[in-house]
Amino acid sequence: MQPFRSEKLKALYKTCSVTTIVATLCMFSTASFADSLSQAKRIHDRLAGIPGSQSTLLEMANLIDQGQVKEAAYIAMQAPSFYNVTIKNWVSPWTNEEADVFTPLNDYTATVIGIVRDDIDFRQILSGDIIYTAQGIAGIPAYSTSNNQHYETLENNGVDLSSALVQGSQSAVTGLPFEATAGVITTRAAAKSFFKDGTNRGMLRFTLMNHLCSDLEALKDTSLPPDRIRQDLSRSPGGDSRIFANSCTGCHNGMDPLAQAFAYYEYEYNEEGDPEGDNGRILYNGPGQIDPETNSRVTAKNRVNANNFPFGYQITDDRWDNYWRDGINQTLGWSEQLSGFGYGAKSMGEELANSAKFAQCQVTKVFQNVCLRAPQDATDRAELSAITDNFIASGYSVKEVFADTASYCRGE
Repeated sequence: MQPFRSEKLKALYKTCSVTTIVATLCMFSTASFADSLSQAKRIHDRLAGIPGSQSTLLEMANLIDQGQVKEAAYIAMQAPSFYNVTIKNWVSPWTNEEADVFTPLNDYTATVIGIVRDDIDFRQILSGDIIYTAQGIAGIPAYSTSNNQHYETLENNGVDLSSALVQGSQSAVTGLPFEATAGVITTRAAAKSFFKDGTNRGMLRFTLMNHLCSDLEALKDTSLPPDRIRQDLSRSPGGDSRIFANSCTGCHNGMDPLAQAFAYYEYEYNEEGDPEGDNGRILYNGPGQIDPETNSRVTAKNRVNANNFPFGYQITDDRWDNYWRDGINQTLGWSEQLSGFGYGAKSMGEELANSAKFAQCQVTKVFQNVCLRAPQDATDRAELSAITDNFIASGYSVKEVFADTASYCRGE
């Protein structure tokens, strides 16, 4: 958006020696202008995370006076700190199990920042062959599949992410096959946090938490068939089969068929020399690549503890099925344009990102970030619904969500 210069602002510059915000009221002493100025300050503070310059706030206030509040919000988002601070801090907790906002910059966070900056369809964060890196900056090491030095050096040197990040494809930068790329799910940072150790179910759980705002307990539905629950889950935990029937199955009957999309993935690292996996890398078994423990493309972690219940389901490929399209979780709003099944992380990410719950979740997270509170009443909920509709209509532009939300909360 080009800088706005109104006749009102030009007149102000000619007639006033503006040195403080108060002095700007020499020509516009009405309560309405003072209110628009305070609203401009609030919008800028919430979006950019820093105070705006006097000229910027005056320009925003003038737009607010004309009823162009979203346009004023877009001016605030021109500040580099909107990306370097606000979006970075918004995304960082999604990249680790502890939801730590102070985690170092990484390829997950940088990719979301780039997608927001470039107004790319936000659904791509769960399925796209996309990654953002910085290129041609002196002293910055190249992207590596086995460490995070590229991004940590960018952050430590205070490089402006709003201009430094360049879009690329994961298949070209990381070497993953196109069909194995799935947005932030297949970034190195996500793999280190959610593919490291375990059974790869963690990747599904944290993807649901971060991008559908739903943990597994909220999705629990014991009415669904348990036929895809893996062998590692005891059917009589503690010797009581009722626990499995009334509790365990309610999460695993939906989770296990979806998490099967990750059957060919692993995070490889030196457990003895590098227990935190700082120098590890994401692996994917393509066609013809065989895991020596399973004698198939399926990585060993997907078949651990098979003796817990040998008659349970054994993963043989990466076909996933969305059992939650039936039962109580139909309310997540699954797309009728998709089949509800597929192969691999890319198509499973598309299934999640095209749900109504995905769009609602992003809007709710922005609301909490900008308004500094959770939605509280019917008025808030109606506004969330309207912003969600606009988010979808805009082609899933996150900047539209931030602009709409800042406009709504400008008087708080």
